[in-house]
Amino acid sequence: MNPKNVRAELARARKSLQAAKVLHADGLFEDAVSRAYYAVMHSAKAALLVHEKISASHAAIRRLFGSVLVRSGRIEKEWATILAREQDRRIAADYDATLSIAADASLRLVEDADRFVQRIQRYLVEEGVTDAEDP
Repeated sequence: MNPKNVRAELARARKSLQAAKVLHADGLFEDAVSRAYYAVMHSAKAALLVHEKISASHAAIRRLFGSVLVRSGRIEKEWATILAREQDRRIAADYDATLSIAADASLRLVEDADRFVQRIQRYLVEEGVTDAEDP
C-alpha cells in the first residue's frame, strides 16, 4: 500500500464534497449530485487502496467495495448501499438532459456523501493510514 496515494484519493474526495455543497447551495442540483458521487467514489478508492485494490472502472470500484470491505466486515453494508445510490443518481444526473433533481433529493445525496467521506476517514484512521488530525 502506498499511503501517499490513499491520502491523495481522500483529498480528492474532500474537494469533490466541497464542490457538491457549493453547487447545491447555488441551486445547481444535478451538478451537486454528480460531485457528491465523486466524493463517495474517491473515498471508496482510498479505502480500497489500503488493501492494494486498484480499478479505474466505476463498476469495479462498486464491486470491490462490496467484496473487499463490506463482505469482510471491515465496513458496514449501509455504505455500499450509499455508494450504489450515489452512482446510479450521478449517471442519471449527468446523462439525462431532461432530468430535474429536486433540492431535497440533492441535499440528501450531498449529506450522504458527507457521511460516507467521514466514515472512510475513520476507517483510514483505524487502519493506521491517517490520523485523526489529518485534514
